Amino acid sequence: MSAKLTRRSFHVATASMAGLTALQASRALGANERIRVGFIGVGNRGMQVLDGFLRHSDCQPVVVCDIFTPHLEKAKERLEGKVDAERDFRKVLDRTDLDAVVVATPDHWHAIQTIAACNAGKDVYVEKPLSVTVVEGRKMVEAVRRNKRIAQVGTHRRSSATYIKLAGEIADGRIGKVTVSRAYRLSNMFPSGIGRAPAADPPPDLDWDMWLGPRPSRPYQANIAPYKFRWWDLYSSQMANWGVHYLDAIRWLTGELAPASVCAMGGRFAVDDDRTVPDTLEAVFQFASGRLAVFGQYEANGNPVLIQGELELRGTDATAYVGDRGYEFIPERGGQFADRKPRSQPFKFEQIEKHDDVTAAHARNFLDCVKSRNLPHADIEIGHRSTTMSLLANISLALGIRLEWDAKAERITNNEQANSLLHYEYRAPWKLE
Repeated sequence: MSAKLTRRSFHVATASMAGLTALQASRALGANERIRVGFIGVGNRGMQVLDGFLRHSDCQPVVVCDIFTPHLEKAKERLEGKVDAERDFRKVLDRTDLDAVVVATPDHWHAIQTIAACNAGKDVYVEKPLSVTVVEGRKMVEAVRRNKRIAQVGTHRRSSATYIKLAGEIADGRIGKVTVSRAYRLSNMFPSGIGRAPAADPPPDLDWDMWLGPRPSRPYQANIAPYKFRWWDLYSSQMANWGVHYLDAIRWLTGELAPASVCAMGGRFAVDDDRTVPDTLEAVFQFASGRLAVFGQYEANGNPVLIQGELELRGTDATAYVGDRGYEFIPERGGQFADRKPRSQPFKFEQIEKHDDVTAAHARNFLDCVKSRNLPHADIEIGHRSTTMSLLANISLALGIRLEWDAKAERITNNEQANSLLHYEYRAPWKLE
């Protein structure tokens, strides 16, 4: 157990510091020099991330890019018209006056755009989930390393002061051995959810074919783009959209690399809409070290599951509840055949952090690492491992089986059909390079 804690302490230290590996910059940046940034995808989350970057005086927005004209116009207005605007991300990457890009496009675009950005010599801040397939994620890691780029994944809790402090507490054994961790996405979308919509002509200010990108050609539907793609499994999933945040935090706080097995169950049980992802899902991940992680996506009811906060870690000495107002340790007592006295002291830490503050902190860490060339809090490998957990849950759900996972080989060992779902064939002319 002491050796385990030593490894966990090292993991926490490297996650909460800037990292240990120095990478080569395309141009030397002074500590006070402005970093020239292009923003690819400036819709809902893209604008939130843009605002996070604008909190820092050393960020110089140069260009914004989106295939939906209203998004472009809103971003230009936010920047008082002092930036260029493009509809094709390739024109952004061809520029020689950029140090970095932010990729906040729909999930099925992340891999192509991130790899192309690295090949073009740009550092990348890419929103979560990192990818829509496990193979994409690994190719993204390889592109970052090959091109000696800095890449931060948008799992912004990695830059939260609350979570950084909590990581140290858990590693120090404050709540004992954690055997179960739980988190949930709760939203009662009954009865109509994202609704039903007929095939239609796309809006004239949306490049629908470009939006589809590597995915198959299909008619436009108003409940797919520009935002509701989260409920369509070809483009995203709520398991990845929400699950990756909490699964990443669980991996970090417990010092885990990857699960040994995954089992997910669920379906479209109550909500009557066009979605292709469940309205009710529960995924259980088992780690070889002896613990479970549970993520539930409940979109047919919304009452709280946890007694407080957004994440629960159940330890042998205390249970931790963490949220945006801090965290609390509730002491455990001995149960059957054990001493009933409390096994720890109550503890409460209050650190009110707003969502946009943590996003700004994550942007700050990325900008710092662009200058220092140190690994960021949510380095590409970290983001890949956490995203993989969600993607494996989706495969388990699709096939109705428990998956056994070899994290080193990144292969499923008990079902060859499942391995065929680790990637898909892109629509021409798009390639994973």
